[in-house]
Amino acid sequence: GWLFWRIMACGRRSGGSKRQVILFILCVCVCHSGAETLRYSLAEEMERDAFVANVAKDLGVSPGQLAARKARVVSEGNEQLFRLDRNTGVLTAKQSLDREEICPQSDTCTLSFKIFFENPLQLIRGEVEVRDVNDNSPEFPEKEMVLQILETTSPGSRFPLESARDKDVGSNALQNYSLGSNAHFSLALGTGKDGAKYVELVLERQLDREEHPELNLLLTATDGGSPPRSGTAQIRILVLDANDNTPVFGRELYEVRLAENSPPGLLVVRVAAADPDEGSNGKVRYTFTQTSERSRQLFELNPASGEIRVAGNLDFEEAENHEMVVRATDGGRLSAHCKVQVEVLDVNDNAPEIALTSLTASIPEDAPPRTVVALFSVRDRDSGDNGRTECAIDGDLPFSLAPTFDNYYELRTNAALDRERTAEYNITITAVDWGTTRLSSRESIFVQLSDVNDNPPEFSQEIYTMSVPENNSPMLRIGSVNATDADAGKNARVTYALVRHEGKEQPDVSVNPENGDVYILRPLDYEEVRAFEVAVRAADGGSPPLSAQAVLRVVVRDENDNAPVVLHPPPDSSAAAGELVPRWARAGYLVAKVVAVDADAGQNAWLSYELAKATEPGLFRVGLHSGEVRTARAVAERDAPRQRLVVLVRDRGHPPRSATATLGIALVDGFSDAHLRVSEEAPAAEPDGPLTLYLVASLACVSALFLATAVAAVVVKVRRARRSEAESLPTFPKAATESNAGSLPRSYVYDVCFAAGTVNSEFRFLRPLLPCFPAGLPPGPGEQRSSVCSQEAANLGDEGD
Repeated sequence: GWLFWRIMACGRRSGGSKRQVILFILCVCVCHSGAETLRYSLAEEMERDAFVANVAKDLGVSPGQLAARKARVVSEGNEQLFRLDRNTGVLTAKQSLDREEICPQSDTCTLSFKIFFENPLQLIRGEVEVRDVNDNSPEFPEKEMVLQILETTSPGSRFPLESARDKDVGSNALQNYSLGSNAHFSLALGTGKDGAKYVELVLERQLDREEHPELNLLLTATDGGSPPRSGTAQIRILVLDANDNTPVFGRELYEVRLAENSPPGLLVVRVAAADPDEGSNGKVRYTFTQTSERSRQLFELNPASGEIRVAGNLDFEEAENHEMVVRATDGGRLSAHCKVQVEVLDVNDNAPEIALTSLTASIPEDAPPRTVVALFSVRDRDSGDNGRTECAIDGDLPFSLAPTFDNYYELRTNAALDRERTAEYNITITAVDWGTTRLSSRESIFVQLSDVNDNPPEFSQEIYTMSVPENNSPMLRIGSVNATDADAGKNARVTYALVRHEGKEQPDVSVNPENGDVYILRPLDYEEVRAFEVAVRAADGGSPPLSAQAVLRVVVRDENDNAPVVLHPPPDSSAAAGELVPRWARAGYLVAKVVAVDADAGQNAWLSYELAKATEPGLFRVGLHSGEVRTARAVAERDAPRQRLVVLVRDRGHPPRSATATLGIALVDGFSDAHLRVSEEAPAAEPDGPLTLYLVASLACVSALFLATAVAAVVVKVRRARRSEAESLPTFPKAATESNAGSLPRSYVYDVCFAAGTVNSEFRFLRPLLPCFPAGLPPGPGEQRSSVCSQEAANLGDEGD
């Protein structure tokens, strides 16, 4: 790691290219498992925030780079013992370290840590050796040791003494024992298999109870510290009367192998010592001596039988071997010793431990594969296969595990992610060891996906059809459009707008950008606009925004806002001009036809005709749907020569609208008589004057009527062709109501001719050209079906003759 930073610094100083530096970083990140370990040492009992090392200097980087790459120190285990200052690069101890507390069972105390860089990802291993300080004095388990020695004990006999204990290690540990000046005993020092020093009292000179029944010696234990520390214990020796047989063990060493999960009460070994003496001198009792306090807690010795049983929970990870010394003492206080060595066998009793080092709680849904989500380590305190582990992810998830080094794993993505399909993942990592009975542990990692604007809005319909009555009030709400976006947050916030086209006038509709409500801006007229379409766009709040379009079709509903308009007879014509009816006309004779139109549609344009007022009520009738005025009976001589009819035209709207037409009818015996009557009423003139005047007037009226009819027919045909392209319902343009009062539809064309060779010519008049429609075929717009088409044709033929 420090070599990498050295090369980086050199590259910057020498002006190396940025690309070479990046390639080198990638190489180092791939090969970081082989990086060199940083090693430091620190004396124990140092004050809090004691200086350990300058990591930035050792790595060859500046403190600014440590902060930029978010460097931090991670200690093994749950307790963090060190602190890294990113501003200075100095590694310090967070608290005062006590080597004896941290590493009670080890001569060397090494604390491992790792320096973790997040950008880019890199781990650098480090170790801090806690150096021992001579802060503990040797201590004896008992301040006074009592030995009972038979006075007949031969010189050279050895008596084990309780060893002193020093928590320090190395040169600071227990180094030597010394015995106060005396004439009978000396010390013999030895070293056990575990390296611990033990001491024995050696009898140098025969004891004499009568001379010295009790001896007091001072035993001193000294360590190798500078300055050295020492501890003392008083040895009290009671000289016993003669007991010539001591207990004898069958073996000097008992070796036992025991599984660490052995239950309490399990028999470990039974030691036995024989004493040939009789009575109390031959009765042996067993006790532990020169045995550590921890071993005394884990094992219990039956003083009568010599059975050693499990008393506590054996833990291979705590201690692999236990050594105990058993002393057998008879009733005469003679004793012998043997050693019991217990080897603890490892059992797979520790599940793997998963420790998270780094976790990214939220990643974007468009994160590329192999994106690192989390970094964690797995540790198993067992040994051998029981301590080997493997990791896996539960379920079929788009994530994978990649081992790095020192049992560290990276959790990475291995497929494309989609927040709209799965917004969050609860990833369960299972670590399993390789023991015969495999143990496992689980750790759940919760990862959320942050939204990316990758979904456009979607309308609920491709085409929205809404209706509005004509003559509506301004800003009338007629409905709403709705679009949804599968994204989240501002990426799912949809706004609406109309699609504008250059060169086209602004539509009469608007859309609320927030909720999609549709409003009509101004009153609409069904007779002008029956339907129109606009495009609505829905856009989300992403960057860049995504959008979709839908078609909004607005249909205008017809209202009965137009009264019927009478086309014939013209409203401004004189009733006196009227229609001529011969007195010989029979019942059903066609007098005239009231023609009216309504600019509305549907039932609002369905017209009905009724006779509102008549000079002779029973003489004429009006067709309810055709508007034809016919004689209801034969004309009688008593009937007044001049008749005035008022016809009411009403539509079927709600409420209905109506109009009236006034007809003037003259009852004549013949067209000649009518001419003579008019002549009598006119001023005196030349004999041929009135006839010529009537002929000229009739010819002018017929010509004007023919011309107006022809123009109206052309206009109606053109209008009908245009309306058939728009919709099937007929409409009447306003121009139709403003045409010449004398215009008639093409159903009413009158033939006018004069009979030659006579002075009083007659009109061949009132023969409408009524179309006959086949059964089941409705008449066209402006045309009325005549149910008596054939009969009327016959009647008119007879009348023409």
